[in-house]
Amino acid sequence: MKYFGVVGLILIWFLVFVSFVEVNEGQILTTLDGPFKPVTVPLDQSFRGHAVDLPDTDPRVQRTVKGFEPEQISVSLSATYDSVWISWITGEYQIGYNIKPLDPSEVGSVVQYGKHIFSLRRKAIGQSVIYNQLYPFEGLQNYTSGIIHHVQLTGLKPDTLYYYRCGDPSIPAMSTIYHFKTMPISSPKSYPKRIAIVGDLGLTYNTTSTISHLMGNNPDLVLLVGDVTYANLYLTNGTGSDCYSCSFPDTPIHETYQPRWDYWGRYMQPLVSKIPIMVLEGNHEIEEQAENQTFAAYRSRFAFPSKESGSSSPLYYSFNAGGIHFIMLGGYVAYNKSDDQYMWLEKDLANVDRTVTPWLVATWHPPWYSTYTAHYREAECMKVAMEELLYEYGVDLVFNGHVHAYERSNRVYNYTLDPCGPVHITVGDGGNREKMAIEHADEPGKCPEPSSTPDKFMGGFCAYNFTSGPAAGNFCWDQQPEYSAYRESSFGHGILEVKNETHALWTWHRNQDMYNKAGDIIYIVRQPEKCPIKPKVIKPWLLQNYKFDLMKKLI
Repeated sequence: MKYFGVVGLILIWFLVFVSFVEVNEGQILTTLDGPFKPVTVPLDQSFRGHAVDLPDTDPRVQRTVKGFEPEQISVSLSATYDSVWISWITGEYQIGYNIKPLDPSEVGSVVQYGKHIFSLRRKAIGQSVIYNQLYPFEGLQNYTSGIIHHVQLTGLKPDTLYYYRCGDPSIPAMSTIYHFKTMPISSPKSYPKRIAIVGDLGLTYNTTSTISHLMGNNPDLVLLVGDVTYANLYLTNGTGSDCYSCSFPDTPIHETYQPRWDYWGRYMQPLVSKIPIMVLEGNHEIEEQAENQTFAAYRSRFAFPSKESGSSSPLYYSFNAGGIHFIMLGGYVAYNKSDDQYMWLEKDLANVDRTVTPWLVATWHPPWYSTYTAHYREAECMKVAMEELLYEYGVDLVFNGHVHAYERSNRVYNYTLDPCGPVHITVGDGGNREKMAIEHADEPGKCPEPSSTPDKFMGGFCAYNFTSGPAAGNFCWDQQPEYSAYRESSFGHGILEVKNETHALWTWHRNQDMYNKAGDIIYIVRQPEKCPIKPKVIKPWLLQNYKFDLMKKLI
């Protein structure tokens, strides 16, 4: 018996020891362990992804409702936890040479909702719009949308499940019952459990893999950091290409095939009708048309908390999600110090209370710290204009898309390793048909010509040769830059889990991996005691606006 007792103790000790070793070997690194030596994961030639667009014959993108019944239903957040937006579309779009827009006033915008599925006693009424995509050239087809409805629900409780249905009860044409959950109250102790972050999504077979993996991670919120449908890779007759300029170099205007937006809305409805989605514009949303109009689909199809966050434009806004303040910036709207966006950003940052929302996360579409040849230093003018302001206010994390690959930086500011700089993460690998970015600017012969790098829509040139550091005198590094911690060309999505005031777990998931596996994983650690926010003197006009906004909240 004593023998078995000793053996039992040894066995227990051995199991504990093995468990201890496994835990320590599998210990998740943190940004405090960095800066990390740059890592490039070799390209897996056997997996390039099925980046082919879903056809209009796919049942997941076809219209299944009748008459003015709601479709393409989605939920998005307002600036604070106590309000959300419900959006949907009724009626059929038209595309052709003789289109007749629908009349939005003929269909009501009503949401019935409540905390109990059998008691939807509360009602909210909203507004509706239609938009047109018009081309003043012979042979090009015009488009007019279905009726797009946006209804704001207010007075909601935090972290609470609500049921709803939308439509026009007078027709009657109401949806089935859906549900959503509000964000937690803004405080340093409460956060959404999981936030999915994805960019450059499109509507390919690889997109379906991304969304399937994303839904498997059960997010409470989805951030789409630009490039939604890639409708502008098509002509108005529905002919598409992986490279528009290569296939259609002589079109009089950059055409689009707007029904791709409707296909995307139908495909995404099972996810975004219950999980709020916050969208930011990318370059593929510009969509030029008659009279120099741009962003018509983007502005019309989504609801944004622009007004609630003090912005005059849906191209930039902010919102809270628990103890996180998100700033959604526009890479394709003026951003210099004298422009509205910059002045709005300055005011928004000055009003952030880090004792309430400790985490400050900024997103925009074109990255500042990408080492891929594609779009290399394309947004340098935006970086020159805004980076110092974001650094002074202690932005913790930055998320971008645009480059069709994954990359995570060390903490960086002005191309220099800085323990107080933000971590920049590019997630432009959602699955679009333009395929992946695979070449790096630091590889021999892959550094682009500087004059070719500025964004054509925004113009300007700010990307000069480096004046200091290992790349001094050159436009590109000759090896993976020290600020680049990890890069890989694979499709996927990311999950952000903020644990408390100082620690957030970031995981990136490849599409080719199993659902429970992470390709990149790290704890992002804030150090407010080491990186205090510089005291700011609020300009008189900022203070006046702040007091005015505060009075409005109190009334």
